[in-house]
Amino acid sequence: MANLRGSILLVDDEEKILKALGRALRDDGHDVVDTTSPRHAQRLLTERSFDLVIVDNVMQELSGLDLIREYVGLVPEGERSQILMMTAHATVESAIEAMKLGAFDYLQKPFEVDELLVVVRRALDHQRLRTEYRYLLSERDEQFDHYGIVGRSRAMEEVMRRAELVAETKSTVLILGETGTGKELVARAIHDRSAQRGMPLIKVNCAAIPEALLESELFGHVRGAFTGATTTKKGKFALADGGTIFLDEIATMIPALQSKLLRVLQEREFEPLGAERTQRVDVRVIAATNRDLRQMVADGKFQDDLFYRLNVIPIEIPPLRERREDIPPLVEHFLKKHAQRTGRRIERLDDGVLSGLQQYDWPGNVRELENTIERAVVLSTGPVITTRSVSVLGAAMPQVSGLPSLKLRQNIEWVERETIRRALDSAGGVKKDAAELMGISQRALSYYLAKYRID
Repeated sequence: MANLRGSILLVDDEEKILKALGRALRDDGHDVVDTTSPRHAQRLLTERSFDLVIVDNVMQELSGLDLIREYVGLVPEGERSQILMMTAHATVESAIEAMKLGAFDYLQKPFEVDELLVVVRRALDHQRLRTEYRYLLSERDEQFDHYGIVGRSRAMEEVMRRAELVAETKSTVLILGETGTGKELVARAIHDRSAQRGMPLIKVNCAAIPEALLESELFGHVRGAFTGATTTKKGKFALADGGTIFLDEIATMIPALQSKLLRVLQEREFEPLGAERTQRVDVRVIAATNRDLRQMVADGKFQDDLFYRLNVIPIEIPPLRERREDIPPLVEHFLKKHAQRTGRRIERLDDGVLSGLQQYDWPGNVRELENTIERAVVLSTGPVITTRSVSVLGAAMPQVSGLPSLKLRQNIEWVERETIRRALDSAGGVKKDAAELMGISQRALSYYLAKYRID
C-alpha cells in the first residue's frame, strides 16, 4: 500500500513543543504548517484546507476548544478536516467536548512521539476513506462498466498490453479515441493495476464543467476567493493526491488553464484560487480526448508544451467499426449484464440479429452498442432477442431474419435515415435536441448527416 501522507495544521503556543512535533511529523512524510497563534490558525483554516488539524487546548489567545467550535460552526461537516486535540489531564473534559463536536481523537499530555504518529496515521486513513466515500456518492448516478474491458481483436489486445505496461510506472498517459470507445475504462484499468490502486482515482470531465468553474474544480479555492465562495474547498488535484486524476475531454480546456495544468505537470504544485501559498501534489495524470491535438497545436488552439507533457505514453483506442470482431463478445457481455440488472431471462439472439449488428457502423461506438442491447433486453417479450426488440438509434429494425446480407444492410440504412429525419422534425431542426432525442452525441449525429447527405 502507498505511504499515507497528508497536510497537517499544527497549533500549540509552546514553541519548543511545536518545533519537536512538527519535526517528527515532517520526518514521517507529512506536509506540516505550524503556528503558535490560534488566531493565525483561524486565518489559515479560511485560506486553505488541511487533512488534519492538531490543536492544543490550553492556549493564551484562544482555547483549542473554542477554535474547534468556531471551525465546526463555519465549515460543513462533509468538508471539514479531521481534528486531533492535545490536552493535559486537568482539561480532559474539554477534549471529550471536542469529540462531541466531531474531533477524531485526543492525546493526553505527556505522550510519546510514536503515539502521536500512530493516531495521525489513523486519522488520515479515516479522512481518506471519508473523502473517497463522498466522491463515490457523487459518482453513483454515473454508469460505469464494472466488468472491465471486453474485446478479442488484436487492436484491443495492444491497447491492454500498453495499459498494463504503463500501469507499472507513474508516467503521464494520453488516451485518444472517438466518443464511446471506452477511454475511461482504460484509465480505470491503468489505475487498478498500478501501485497507487489503494489511493483515489478522481475523474473530471472538462467539457461538462463551465469554464468559469473549472479552475476551482481542479485546484480548489479559499473562502472569499470569489462571489459565492463561502467556504474553503479542495480541488480534484488535492483529492487525487497519492493516486490518479483522469482529465476527460482535455481539448476543451481554455488556454489560461492549460498553462496552470502545465505547471502542475512540471512542478507538481498548484495554487488554489485566492490562496497565497502553493500546494504540492503527488498524482499521476491521465488525459483523454476525441479530438486531434496535433492539429489543434498546429492551429494554435492547444499549447505545444502541454501536448508534449501529456503525450508521454499515447494509447489510441480504435472505433468499433474498425474492430467488428469485438461486437459478438460485447453483445454477449451486455446481454448478460442487462439481463441481470432487469431480472429478464434471455437465452439467445434470433437468427440474423447478430449479423445485422455486425454490419452497422456504430458511430457512437461501444456506448451506443450497450444502449442498443439494453433497449433490446427491456423491449423483449420472451427469452429470445428478435429483430422486433432490437433498435438502432431508438427506432425498431425491420424483420430481417433470413434476408441476404445486402438486403439486411439496406434495411438498417433505411432505419437510420428515417430515425434521423423524424428526430430532426420533432426537434424543429435543432441538431442538439435531435441528438438528445435519439440518445446519441452531436458528433454521432454529424456523422449520420454526412453519411446520408441530409441537410
